[in-house]
Amino acid sequence: MARIPDNPLILIDGSSYLYRAFHAYPDSMTNGDIPTNAIYGVVNMLRSMMRQFSSERIAVIFDAKGKTFRDDMYPEYKANRPSMPDDLRCQIEPLHNMIRAMGLPLISIPGVEADDVIGTLASQASKAGMPVLISTGDKDMAQLVDENVTLINTMTNVVMDTDGVVEKFGIPPELIIDYLALMGDKVDNIPGVPGVGDKTATALLQGIGSLEKIYENLDDIAALGFRGSKTMAKKLIDNKDNADMSYQLATIKLDVELEETPESLVKSEPNVDELIKLYGQMVFKSWLNELLEGGTGVVQPDEKSGAVRSSPSPAVELDNAAVTIDRSQYETILDQETFAKWLDKLKAADLFAFDTETDSLDYMVANLVGLSFATEEGLAAYVPVAHDYLDAPEQLDRDWVLEQLKPILEDEQQAKVGQNLKYDASVLARYDITMKGIKHDTMIASYVLNSVGGKHDMDSLALRFLQHSCISFEQIAGKGKKQLTFNQIDLEQASPYAAEDADVTLRLHNRIMSHLEKDEKLKAIYDDIEMPLVPAISRIERTGVFVDDMMLGAQSQEIAARLDELEKKAYEIAEQEFNLSSPKQLQAILFEKMGLPVIKKTPSGAPSTNEEVLQELALDYPLPKILIEYRGLAKLKSTYTDKLPKMINAETGRVHTSYHQAVTATGRLSSTDPNLQNIPIRNEEGRRIRQAFVAPHGYKILAVDYSQIELRIMAHLSGDKALLEAFQQGKDIHAATAAEILGVSIDDVSSEQRRQAKAVNFGLIYGMSAFGLAKQLGIARGEAQRYMDTYFERYPGVMQYMEDTRSSATEHGFVETIFGRRLHLPEIKSRNGMRRKAAERAAINAPMQGTAADIIKKAMLLVDEWIQSEGDGRVKLLMQVHDELVLEVEESVLGEIETKVQQLMESAAELDVPLIAESGHGDNWDQAH
Repeated sequence: MARIPDNPLILIDGSSYLYRAFHAYPDSMTNGDIPTNAIYGVVNMLRSMMRQFSSERIAVIFDAKGKTFRDDMYPEYKANRPSMPDDLRCQIEPLHNMIRAMGLPLISIPGVEADDVIGTLASQASKAGMPVLISTGDKDMAQLVDENVTLINTMTNVVMDTDGVVEKFGIPPELIIDYLALMGDKVDNIPGVPGVGDKTATALLQGIGSLEKIYENLDDIAALGFRGSKTMAKKLIDNKDNADMSYQLATIKLDVELEETPESLVKSEPNVDELIKLYGQMVFKSWLNELLEGGTGVVQPDEKSGAVRSSPSPAVELDNAAVTIDRSQYETILDQETFAKWLDKLKAADLFAFDTETDSLDYMVANLVGLSFATEEGLAAYVPVAHDYLDAPEQLDRDWVLEQLKPILEDEQQAKVGQNLKYDASVLARYDITMKGIKHDTMIASYVLNSVGGKHDMDSLALRFLQHSCISFEQIAGKGKKQLTFNQIDLEQASPYAAEDADVTLRLHNRIMSHLEKDEKLKAIYDDIEMPLVPAISRIERTGVFVDDMMLGAQSQEIAARLDELEKKAYEIAEQEFNLSSPKQLQAILFEKMGLPVIKKTPSGAPSTNEEVLQELALDYPLPKILIEYRGLAKLKSTYTDKLPKMINAETGRVHTSYHQAVTATGRLSSTDPNLQNIPIRNEEGRRIRQAFVAPHGYKILAVDYSQIELRIMAHLSGDKALLEAFQQGKDIHAATAAEILGVSIDDVSSEQRRQAKAVNFGLIYGMSAFGLAKQLGIARGEAQRYMDTYFERYPGVMQYMEDTRSSATEHGFVETIFGRRLHLPEIKSRNGMRRKAAERAAINAPMQGTAADIIKKAMLLVDEWIQSEGDGRVKLLMQVHDELVLEVEESVLGEIETKVQQLMESAAELDVPLIAESGHGDNWDQAH
């Protein structure tokens, strides 16, 4: 890493910080009047910079309102950028006020960009021999680097001096403008030279020199030998005006007229009274408390850290004080005597943090490289057991270490905490250790606390709850194709990284649980549903499911033939060949050549070709219909028929998915590698993929799913008498709805009338409008509105539930499931009408989806517990997909187990209407469903 200059002039690109904060920080933050995420994010990053670097000279520079000289030079400059969102614009003035109250100089000059002000100040300082540190994420700033000017990207921990610029771009700082002029910039709409990308630009500049020299030596380009070098001279000649214009646009001004000088940019004492007022207005509790308890508002440099820290994310609860972690106190365990001492510590601990280090993220093949523990905050250790470069006695024998740890790891009474302990449990299972005592998981605790409050990986949680930047894996292992696996990493780097994982996990547990324990219902969701699921899901994942690779291979070939047919049909209609997967080419064919109506535009103003647009166009035109079928089949082929056979584990002969408990907003599980949730069931190709999920000889696939569970939950939540009665009497709910709306006997309801009622029933759950219903049913909007009005007349409890839910969500900012899972709605008070309406629709749907998620999870626990105690190897739980459990059952006991699983699922919750589980079985998943 490049050396950071001592006591530099720090120039902070406030505009870069602003957008990063707005997009990266949880947008649920508000003071009740305006969103506060960007304000909090920028201020938090500024505080982080002041903790990292001790300097009295600092300034924050923002873009000013209005056009700049570049817009006059080139009207299309930044034309592709969308206008500033209203939710960000309203935060700028209070942010500027807060920065000034912190005692930091703030500069914003009309007619130029923040880059130009920074460039001018950096140039003046450098000429005076003053060290400069520019904090930005903008690559254009690399042109400013010289012997006195250094860049830091605090989001990636990258510090860049002149050597760093060469390492990153392959050219020195003085050629960066030429590099940008050749490449152009899509974000800023700088044209550049068509056909010149990163590699070509670098080859030209390395081979010949500056843009000026390149144009003086066009005949030398062909000899450079890069791809396209023989035709590059002509491209450059044809686009010289663009190149010259791009050079001017990319050049940062170094002569902006400023009242400020590098010497004058000195921070002053914070205005404590003003900060108290502003922190109070923005509801920044932890910073407000600091001041109310006698703080001065001065952010002191962090003397102990010594490491460049990333900008932290805001906490879910804004009363999380920053921690200082001294990694030098961690231990590396290399001998049996030290290990024995730590073993005693683990045995004596009421709770210890545990983490594994492996050589793969795939739990089915990962080899154990080391283990780490923490018994108290700051007291952590790492045990390497399989680093390539260490031989006994330099590292302890893996089998011996695991033999010593096995009794503790398998002790139900010995409580453990981890971050995604499901993975660690699955890895240990490969070494014949059944991990028990899985008491806490910081990833899951954070998720239960607020599922939409930000990411739940350890690095993000450490930033949010501890304001601490962990050592990232990329820092010690590199990235890309050359990234090392953990067994290849030097112990000097591996040990602090691994021990920190355990230490931070324990600290996170203490911090997050202090929040979670304040809410009994959330704590119950955590204790009674989510944590018991960890070992259950681990077992399901490791069991896996058989797939018929021959069947999938045959289907892949058939789909390939059909894709070929569709391509030819598309070419015939378009009267030319084109790439069916290219949005740009589709735009040209559909809207320019064929003149189809533009239904929707992308943020950049181009005609959209997304699925919704194609669906609408397909009602009247043949080509969009072909494109829809082509996209669907291509996705099935790449995602399933081609991929699944390659995912069969060599040892088990099965495919093993990964389930994720901390991803969806509503509490539902998601799955990846492969994604089992998205295999279509309504078309033949999707059902054929399910046919490839097969039972072994002597077994059957059993599928049990809940019948109309979300509608039943709606009946329970709304308490509507007619809806409750229909379910309690076992009526066909869609036919009953049609009968109520049409005022006819249920026996007289036609299949078409039932279909329309079904669309209404499910549409209302998802907040469908009359326009959406009309579109789905192919009827006039007025008729759809009358249908919905009649529905609410017949089911007034549903209407009342919706109104009450919207009102409660607006007041509290969240809704809850029947069991108390809290579903936050960050946009419920958004000034943007579309976002607010979407949040209101989510408010109605989320309690139903979330309750359905809770119920299927409770059912999984009941079924898994029964299998563990009484299954006797005759039944395995294979998959959970939406409201369905899929099992592998010995044929001889199929009837008995089918009945038992149905009973268990129906007993998972008590609603005011019956909970019905329907089952089916067969040789494959499709037959069973």
